[in-house]
Amino acid sequence: METEKEAGIHGCCPNPLLILLEHPNQQPISKIKSTTAACRHIFAATTTSSFFPNTHFTNHESLPSYQESFAQFLKAYPKYSETRQVDKIRNQEYYHLSVSNHVCLDYIGIGLFSYSQVQSQVTALVPVTSSSTPSSHEWSDYPFFDISCKSVNLKSELLHGGHGSQLESSIKKKIMNFLNISPNEYSLVFTANRSSAFKLIAESYPFKTSQKLLTAYDHESEALETMVNTSEKRGANIMSAEFKWPRLRINSAKLRKLIIRKNKKKKKSRGLFVFPLQSRVTGASYSYQWMSLAQENGWHVLLDACALGPKDMDSFGLSLIHPDFLICSFYKVFGENPTGFGCLLVKKSVVSVLEASVSTGNVSLIPPTQLLNSLDSSGSGTELEQKTNFVTKLDELHISGSYSAHNGKSENNLNSTKEGGVAPKEKSKEESDQSISTLGNNTKLEEKGSIEIQCRCLDHVDSLGLMQIGSRRRYLVNWLISGLLKLQHPNRLDHFPLVKIYGPKIKFDRGTAMAFNLFDWKGERVEPILIQKLADRNNISLSHGFLSHLWFPDKYEEEKQRTIERKKGDENDAESKKSKKTDLRISVVTIALGFLANFEDVYRLWTFIAQFLDADFVEKERWRYSSLYQKTIEV
Repeated sequence: METEKEAGIHGCCPNPLLILLEHPNQQPISKIKSTTAACRHIFAATTTSSFFPNTHFTNHESLPSYQESFAQFLKAYPKYSETRQVDKIRNQEYYHLSVSNHVCLDYIGIGLFSYSQVQSQVTALVPVTSSSTPSSHEWSDYPFFDISCKSVNLKSELLHGGHGSQLESSIKKKIMNFLNISPNEYSLVFTANRSSAFKLIAESYPFKTSQKLLTAYDHESEALETMVNTSEKRGANIMSAEFKWPRLRINSAKLRKLIIRKNKKKKKSRGLFVFPLQSRVTGASYSYQWMSLAQENGWHVLLDACALGPKDMDSFGLSLIHPDFLICSFYKVFGENPTGFGCLLVKKSVVSVLEASVSTGNVSLIPPTQLLNSLDSSGSGTELEQKTNFVTKLDELHISGSYSAHNGKSENNLNSTKEGGVAPKEKSKEESDQSISTLGNNTKLEEKGSIEIQCRCLDHVDSLGLMQIGSRRRYLVNWLISGLLKLQHPNRLDHFPLVKIYGPKIKFDRGTAMAFNLFDWKGERVEPILIQKLADRNNISLSHGFLSHLWFPDKYEEEKQRTIERKKGDENDAESKKSKKTDLRISVVTIALGFLANFEDVYRLWTFIAQFLDADFVEKERWRYSSLYQKTIEV
């Protein structure tokens, strides 16, 4: 039995989802599936029995120490020790997390560059004296690159956009290699953010002939709402998958009905199926057999990969199932200045069906030196404001204004431009491309003049690989869930839990996002935004959001009435009542473990949440929050 437990704990079946793609008539499949199920079951059972067996914590002061908890963690997950390379990378390249004592759990996805890389970039770009060295926070205000909106619609960009600047070409190549996607099959365009990518598709998709938009999200999403609103205005028939209470699994029977075409002789496309392989809120993973089923029934498929962690794309066989569209996003730095851009990949064979739209959401990436050199050129108010702010920031820090470039020459001093002196001359595109900053001495200038940008975050993840990253995050999130479920309010005969987790709990193949709520000793919910603000005070970054598209079976009707919320205005909106569009939702606290997360991060979150076992602490903070923000906490 010990051997079986170790097999489950150490991460057998590293790539179980690929099994679903095999042909059903092949004999070994049933055996592989049963082995996979056994591995998952053993992992969950062993995790449950390994941590705090027959124990519940009713006081935050009774929690085991960090050292004791970590020793127990390593005993249950000995393979975690093999991920020390992640800790080494964190200490060397993202040391700001340790210096600031910051637990960063408020966004999901992957970055491009490391913190030390950005600091090197600023040092090379902005020489400073020892007396004017900016703080860590000020470093994060400098752009590693900037974005500029293009006045061209998506279809034109896909057909005639070309490769863009050398900076863009290099980053596109890096990203497509990282996602394991062939440039011969897909075209990539940059967008301002995730919402812009969704809107571009909504503006360009031919909803007049392919009228349906089908989505599968267990939470509210600003990006998705943008797409739905835009598509609806263009005549789309909006449909959504539902998620069964209480486990929030997809209502398979309903979704299958929505996808399957009754008349299979029709060749016309049914519409657009928007599908995330993983929930960015609950961490639920979904079989991409849904994408295969949709394609078989005449749908175009948009894969939302924004919730996938690093190297997760390796476990999803895009070489076997080719979505028509794919959206992902990349942040600049983990835990610091998490802005970036969105990426929209479009299958080249699908470009012809798109319509010329009025939307211009795609963007160009601009190096900081080009941004500064174009100060005298015309531009939008926003662009000029961004440029002016950047220059002002330099002046505040008493920067000399000389900028390094590949040719080793410095640019004209910015102070002379600001004071009415001679502005830098306009450069040709070729000259501008050559003036790209060294990006902290990580830009490689090749013999023919092309450049290769080193994206250290992507390179680190590639060096670590799927197994190491996936196993590490699996251990951490399942330990955290196990610990949270052990927190119970004292002096309650019904052993009332402090934490309610929505969606998957202890599970082998869950994502590292998690949605939960906290309840006080009376059973009343603690407002998620209060929890977020208190976490901020403890240097822990959390988020909050809304679960939606929920379906309650009749036996949960009473629980439904206690649990659900309605959007403001829905109760009095006669039109919403008439159309039955009033959506049920639940506000929740959300977290996500990035690839750099370590045991100390999850332990600190656990001890922070355990404080809510103290009734006096909860009441005091509710009163304080209400006084500071002049609003009553709804419970």
